[in-house]
Amino acid sequence: MLLKREGFPEEDEFVLCTVTGINPHSVFVTLDEFGGRTGMIHISEVAPGRIRNIKDYVQEGKKVVCKVIQIREDRGHIDLSLRRVNEAQRRRKLNEIKQEQVAEKIIDAVAKQQKKKTEELFKKLSEKILQDYDTIYEAFEDIVAEEVDISDYTDKKTADMLTEIVKIRIKPEIIAIGGEVELTSYAPNGIDLVKKTLQEIEKGGVDVRYLGAGTHHVELRGEDYKEAEKTLKKAIEAAEKFAKKNGVKFVFTRKELEA
Repeated sequence: MLLKREGFPEEDEFVLCTVTGINPHSVFVTLDEFGGRTGMIHISEVAPGRIRNIKDYVQEGKKVVCKVIQIREDRGHIDLSLRRVNEAQRRRKLNEIKQEQVAEKIIDAVAKQQKKKTEELFKKLSEKILQDYDTIYEAFEDIVAEEVDISDYTDKKTADMLTEIVKIRIKPEIIAIGGEVELTSYAPNGIDLVKKTLQEIEKGGVDVRYLGAGTHHVELRGEDYKEAEKTLKKAIEAAEKFAKKNGVKFVFTRKELEA
C-alpha cells in the first residue's frame, strides 16, 4: 500500500497487520497502514479459551485484522487483539483495504499515462484529498456519484484522466440491510394475518423469504445507505403496526448482511 498513516492508530480501531514473530505467550506484528509500526498480541487476546499451541492460530507472514486495545505512546507500545474481531468486522476492514488498493491502481494508471512516478502523484493527491475524506476511495466514489469535482484537488488534465478511469473501474456500491422477522398468531385466521403482515413489509420494496418456524428473512438492497435505512424502517414500522392491531406477535432482529 502506498498510503502510510502518521502517528498511532486510535484505541478500538481495526488495523491490518502482518505477523512477524511468534513466542509461546505473544505474537508480534507490524501495522501495515502505519509505516510498519509494531504491535503485540498477548496469548490471551489471540483466541477465546485455553490455547495449547499459539501456532495453531497464527503463522509468520500472514495478514490478520486486529483491534487496538491499548496504546502507550511514550513507550511506543500498541496492544492488539485478534479474538475481539468478529467475522463481519474482519470482512469490513479487508474490504476497506481492497478499496484503497483499487484507488492506488487508478492513480498508477494516470501516472503512467502522464509518465510520472506513481508515488509522487499519489502524495500530491492524498495530501489534498485526505483533508476532506478518510480515504481516497471515498473521494473516487463521489466522482462516480457526481458529488465532487476532482479538479478542486488537482490540475484539470489530471482530473479529467482520473474521472474517466474512475467511472470505468468503480461502480456504485450496492449495500444490503435487513434481518429476521418472527411472527406468531393464534387467531383462527392467523395464517392470513401473518401473510398480510409480511405484505406490509413487501409494499416498501423489501424482499421477504420464509426461513421456517415462523421466521422470515427480510432484505433491502440499494446504493444509498441512508435511503435504504429509511425505507426499511418505514416498512418494518408499518408491518409492526398492522401486527399489533391484529394481535400478531412481531419481533424484528437486525442482522449483518453481505451485499
